[in-house]
Amino acid sequence: MYFDLIDKLKGHMDTDPIINTTTKGDIFKVDLSKQSIFPLCHIIVNDATLNENVISYSISIIAMDIVDFSKEEADEFIGNNNEDFVLNTMLQVLTRAYEMLRRGDLHTDLFQVDGTPTCEPFTDRFENVVAGWTMNLTINVPNGMSIC
Repeated sequence: MYFDLIDKLKGHMDTDPIINTTTKGDIFKVDLSKQSIFPLCHIIVNDATLNENVISYSISIIAMDIVDFSKEEADEFIGNNNEDFVLNTMLQVLTRAYEMLRRGDLHTDLFQVDGTPTCEPFTDRFENVVAGWTMNLTINVPNGMSIC
């Protein structure tokens, strides 16, 4: 089921019209200095809980893009970059993924969200100037394991 879950999430993110690259695992092993990989979606499986009929995976999905700076004079409210645009766009990517899990193809494939996901913005998490959101959610997958 783990392989199925990762493959389905990657498959969805790979077809997202915004995302250029999908990665998984340790985010610090991804070469974030390569500008050609952005916008980037990164999938982290935090843990799995074995329940009677389902396996509940705690997942973090990070959607991020490079922040571009303008040489023009900075606006007092917006600044001289596209950080707000990046935050808006990356939240849309995660919202689309959530909706596919809640009521789309991923849901009908029995990958279903348990509870309500949370999304946390970031702007200064990595060495290069990127911004985005981390969505934390629990995905239930049928436990097909038997004792026979």
